[in-house]
Amino acid sequence: MLLIIFMLTSAAIVRASMVVNLPKAATAGAHVESTVNLVCTKDGRLLLNGKESNLDEVARHVKREHDTNPKLQAVIAGDKGVEYGRVMDLIDLVKRNGVTAFALDVERAPMPEGN
Repeated sequence: MLLIIFMLTSAAIVRASMVVNLPKAATAGAHVESTVNLVCTKDGRLLLNGKESNLDEVARHVKREHDTNPKLQAVIAGDKGVEYGRVMDLIDLVKRNGVTAFALDVERAPMPEGN
């Protein structure tokens, strides 16, 4: 039970240390358990598991972690002010380094009435 609580709160702890204005989606699912968290901030910074990084460092980290754990998952969050292409670049980067299971992090928006 403690392990489950730890896993659910660890992603929130990492994300709590940065301000990211996530896009909202009414159909957003629950947070995905992950090993690698990537965040693109509105001001152009790239964060890997809560620490500022660059694309080369992220690629090396993802490759190394995937070699250790082939079931590695990634969660990619981009501020809604970030260009779509930057998020696609991160998706390509994790896929090139072996990660096929990834999710895009969004906030749950209220469901529109009548749906």
